[in-house]
Amino acid sequence: NTVVTTVSPLGPPSNEPFGAAANPLTNTVYVANPDFGTVSVISGRTNTVVATIPTGSNSDPFEVAVNPLTNTIYVTNSVFGTVSVISGRTNTVVATIPVGHDPLGVAVNPLTNTIYVTNVVDGAVSVISGRTNTVMATVQVGLFPRGVAVNPLTNTVYVANNGSSTVSVLTP
Repeated sequence: NTVVTTVSPLGPPSNEPFGAAANPLTNTVYVANPDFGTVSVISGRTNTVVATIPTGSNSDPFEVAVNPLTNTIYVTNSVFGTVSVISGRTNTVVATIPVGHDPLGVAVNPLTNTIYVTNVVDGAVSVISGRTNTVMATVQVGLFPRGVAVNPLTNTVYVANNGSSTVSVLTP
């Protein structure tokens, strides 16, 4: 439990990076940079930024999730109401998926290749197929859902509803 180094995603001064996720199979970290509408790609081997991926000017990317089995990265863009799909092989955006209003949290079940996105304003979760990059369903949850987590072994999804002080449990 010791800090071994510090990496500034875009160099000093930092742009207040927000969400981060790692691909343990490629030893790569992805960090959302809301102020710049980008995602920084950091090598876990060298702890240096190796690429910067634009998600759209003023897109306000917030959270990041990785499917290590497909080497695909998912980034919520709160201003645009979209999710950017990034290829970890090419470090490029390969699809943009419209979801609800103010998407924030994102989680992946790598075993089913399903992505879950919280839409804060709508009080809903968008369920995305990683195979087709389309929304398969929208599930109403509590008020202002923000955080989301998936247990891939039980295929259970947990959604933290900030506005209603509850946790919704989804079993697809």
